[in-house]
Amino acid sequence: MRSVVAAFFVLALMLSDTAAQAAPTCQDRNGDTIKCGTPGAMPVGWTPSPQHLLDLSYSRPARSDTADGLKAFCLIGLILALIALLPEFDGTKAADWDRQEGDDET
Repeated sequence: MRSVVAAFFVLALMLSDTAAQAAPTCQDRNGDTIKCGTPGAMPVGWTPSPQHLLDLSYSRPARSDTADGLKAFCLIGLILALIALLPEFDGTKAADWDRQEGDDET
């Protein structure tokens, strides 16, 4: 009976936990998230109009993915080079393995 009461008590404590409250976030005139109360922050709940966000996205230069592709290509090449530098090991010769427990010394 005590274990049932203890389990019920633990279950009640776990279910009665309240959600954490986070501070509100504000946005600046460009729609970027910024800490409320800092210079340039708009009031809580303010959002820029969809037309304003569209105009901002057109005014920013297009980001080139060439550098990211080159980094990925170099990383894959580096991994393949490291695999190629691994020593030869097929496990067929006794010299490929270290001495194990129970091996004869002869």
